[in-house]
Amino acid sequence: MSFIIKDLSYIHADKEILFSHLHLSINSGDKIALTGNNGCGKSTLMRILAGDLSPSSGTVLRPEHLYYVPQHFGQYDRQTIAQALGISHKLSALHAILSGDATEKHFNTLNDDWNVEERAQTSLDSWGLDGIPLSRPMEGLSGGEKTRIFLAGMELHNPTAILLDEPTNYLDADGRERLYNLIRRTSATVLVISHDRTLLNQLPAICELSSQGLTYYSGNYDFYKKQKTLQQNALTQQLEEKQKALRLVRKVAREVEERKAKQNVRGEKNSIKKGIPRIMMGALKNNAENSSSRLSSIHAEKAEKLQTEMAGIKSLLSQTDKLKTDFNTSHLHTGKILITARNVNFHYPDHTASPAETPHTETAAKSLWASPLTFQLRSGDRLSLKGKNGSGKTTLLKLIMGELHPTDGVMERAGFTSVYLDQEYSLVRNERSVLQQAEAFNHRHLPEHEVKTILNRYLFPRDVWNKPCGKLSGGEKMRLSFCCLMIADNTPDMFILDEPTNNLDIESIEIITATIRDYAGTVIAISHDREFLKDTGIEREILLE
Repeated sequence: MSFIIKDLSYIHADKEILFSHLHLSINSGDKIALTGNNGCGKSTLMRILAGDLSPSSGTVLRPEHLYYVPQHFGQYDRQTIAQALGISHKLSALHAILSGDATEKHFNTLNDDWNVEERAQTSLDSWGLDGIPLSRPMEGLSGGEKTRIFLAGMELHNPTAILLDEPTNYLDADGRERLYNLIRRTSATVLVISHDRTLLNQLPAICELSSQGLTYYSGNYDFYKKQKTLQQNALTQQLEEKQKALRLVRKVAREVEERKAKQNVRGEKNSIKKGIPRIMMGALKNNAENSSSRLSSIHAEKAEKLQTEMAGIKSLLSQTDKLKTDFNTSHLHTGKILITARNVNFHYPDHTASPAETPHTETAAKSLWASPLTFQLRSGDRLSLKGKNGSGKTTLLKLIMGELHPTDGVMERAGFTSVYLDQEYSLVRNERSVLQQAEAFNHRHLPEHEVKTILNRYLFPRDVWNKPCGKLSGGEKMRLSFCCLMIADNTPDMFILDEPTNNLDIESIEIITATIRDYAGTVIAISHDREFLKDTGIEREILLE
């Protein structure tokens, strides 16, 4: 066995139970995807498996030679690349020996790994990080560069088990393909948290974390989705049967009450006619009422039992089917020219280049694109911007939105409205509560109860209205963004999407996919998510080099 999880639980400091009594065995060489909705505890579980966090109870047996790539890298900002990769002690020993300090301690530390520096640099180079010294601080590097540094460590350390938490978040198409190939080739045990469905489909098993515990599926993501659909359909059928049974129980209960009332009236009339003494009439009435009361109690118990069972089924049903986003059709006629770019190029002024757009090897004054851009965008078009990290995709979006102006060439913009959604969903203000965020878009002055009704429709019930937006997950921010647009009745002529699926769980990706697929307007997207682009009908592309 590679990992053995026994009766594992984790409880937050505020006593909230994240998960409890988990059991799982992972064999050596297994390659498994760990799935589950945002907030279910996937990253926490992976940190426990990595030995980075202690569980509240239970045990974990793990392999000795383990390598962990976390989702976030802020804790490494005060370290050099060598320290983050866990080789700084070997490099110090190597340099000391080469400088003449040939002590036994240094030889023991180096452990015959004489080419560690060369191997590390080769691994970095293979991930497109050539020219970055191992002594460079992690702070100041982009998210993509930090991700690639840790992925380079997989080849450097050659571990027997690898834990990857959202490894494709900052990778371009080339980086993703390299990771896919590496996972396919390795003989190590691999456990991956990812929303990248292309990656998930290459893993032969899925393990789902939910309130029910860990559920193992012996197939890839497509197989898992089919099984989940069958389960959801079965649950829906069970729910309908329970609802039907509940309606019947309530109907019978009403009929019993009505029959009892009629019998009471008839009984009193007959008793009076027959001259039955009042004391005997009271006894007969009490017996009848006791019998009816027992019958009513039985029906009430049946109804309560059915309602409890229905609540349990509802808790297992996916919420995404309840959420329908119906944007109006764009007021622009299909085919209207919105953007005309003629020989457009751009470069940032001296030393002010955007670090996200400008690679470390590029001079700030250099034109961003090797060939000037010439294209037209019409109403109804669906377009993706392709290119490696640093190729200027976000800069082109800003040119299209009019936030930047081309250094060379002409960018003509017709009148149109647009909504920009980035991977952080920054349309949502972190300092606001959920209700305050919704009210900020209530330009139509809807009554408060209507705003709250729309919030409920977008799966924001009363108990989260006062929750700070800064504490929302990526999926919740995405839903709140669409909710705000609905409250404002603001159907844009164009959606501009910058890596919209990066911080979302699978269910949230399905929501935004359905929303953009059904939206009848213009779409421009930057996305490395092949499945998202395919499912939303975005086929035309501009390749930036």
